[in-house]
Amino acid sequence: MKLGMVTYNMGKDMTLPELIDFCQKTGLEGVELRTSHKHGVELELSKEERANVRAMFADSPVTLAGLGSTYEFHNPDPVKVKENIEGAIAYAQLAADVGAQGIKVRPNGLPEGVPVEKTCEQIGKALRQIATFAEGIGVQVRLEVHGKGSSDPGLVRKMMDYADHPNALVCWNSNASDMDENKSIDKSFELLKHKIALVHITDIGIYQYPWQDLFNKLKSINYQGFCLAEISYNEQPERFMKYYRTLFDLYTGRYHWPQ
Repeated sequence: MKLGMVTYNMGKDMTLPELIDFCQKTGLEGVELRTSHKHGVELELSKEERANVRAMFADSPVTLAGLGSTYEFHNPDPVKVKENIEGAIAYAQLAADVGAQGIKVRPNGLPEGVPVEKTCEQIGKALRQIATFAEGIGVQVRLEVHGKGSSDPGLVRKMMDYADHPNALVCWNSNASDMDENKSIDKSFELLKHKIALVHITDIGIYQYPWQDLFNKLKSINYQGFCLAEISYNEQPERFMKYYRTLFDLYTGRYHWPQ
């Protein structure tokens, strides 16, 4: 497992050079660039600008783990769904051009008045279209376990089954909805473990989620991808993330001195 960060919200006001420097100073091995933030890796970039982004990461020890989009496919309006599919496909091409390993898309709720099964099928089939295109250019498509109602791991499993594509994968999001009445994530993890390609983690220093169990489960499936810190801004970001790095190493059995 490798530790990195999501730029929502800790890195939202950093330029790319600042982000890369920050990751190096704090021991973060990768980063997912969220759309709409200051670093500006967006669809509007020219071919030359995309090449510059790719070179910037290639010249550093920091991996561009992914691009985080807000494309979503639950809307009952087929025109809106088509627009989001086309946007996500263009975003996958952006990821390939800048050297990102994958893109993150999401469900963002369950529309009222529409059968849940129908919505899951719609999301899954949309995901299949994007995954098919992205597979051809070497980019993973990761569906974030996200949204009111739609973050239910059982429903995300349905979406994956409807997608039925090896490149349609999951971004585990460490939500409270992963836990059952006994605060266990056993059932949720079992449903999605075969599809986990990215993991978002939050405040691992707070008793709000079974962090040790999550890391143990990830080890049990030989997960070797990124765990990305998705956390609020801190007034001492560099100092805070050094503590975060140490906690991650302790949880995952990587802590040693000297480094």
